[in-house]
Amino acid sequence: MPKLATWLREKDEKWFQPFFEKHPTLEICDARKGGVDLASADGLLLTGGSDIAPEFLRQEVPDPSVLDKDLDPARDRWEFETVQKAIARGLPIFAICKGMQVLNVALEGTLKLDIPGHNLPEQKDHDIQPLRSGAKATHRLEKVNSAHHQAIERLGEGLEVEAWCATDGIIEQVRLRDYPFALGVQYHPERGRIYDAVFEDFFDRINKMNRMG
Repeated sequence: MPKLATWLREKDEKWFQPFFEKHPTLEICDARKGGVDLASADGLLLTGGSDIAPEFLRQEVPDPSVLDKDLDPARDRWEFETVQKAIARGLPIFAICKGMQVLNVALEGTLKLDIPGHNLPEQKDHDIQPLRSGAKATHRLEKVNSAHHQAIERLGEGLEVEAWCATDGIIEQVRLRDYPFALGVQYHPERGRIYDAVFEDFFDRINKMNRMG
């Protein structure tokens, strides 16, 4: 049985469940609910959440008031440790919203700590933000439901940009170069109906990893 390691907020479970249900043999190992043995995992899902706590960032925070009030250092610690272990094993990684920022920082990147125009109510659940995709992008989407107030500033080592916001150039999709599968998206594919191919690509990689193991 393939195993997926993640840290999933209770309020986000309803969004991911329809995608998980399509793969009934997939075991979801949620670190929020207990210990997760990454040595037996076949993939890592990094999901949305509160801002990364300052002690894990690779930069100064001139104005701490721009950060979320509900930081979760315990989750951050688990995710940063787990990313390194997952990469060392070559596990498939799918990083969503905060997850993409965690992946970037784990690879020595930095963040824009507060950006305008990307966290409007109508952006949260509606695919309205236009994207500009690079020629090598594996998944190309014209519009997405991107809702966030932080974004990648300096790219982490080995990451390459696959898509940007068409209106202001904010990075919205990255991939880890020369790695089997590590995709980061700033938007929220779990909240939409046009992202099945992205999830299926990830789950297919998990199943292949499981068969190899």
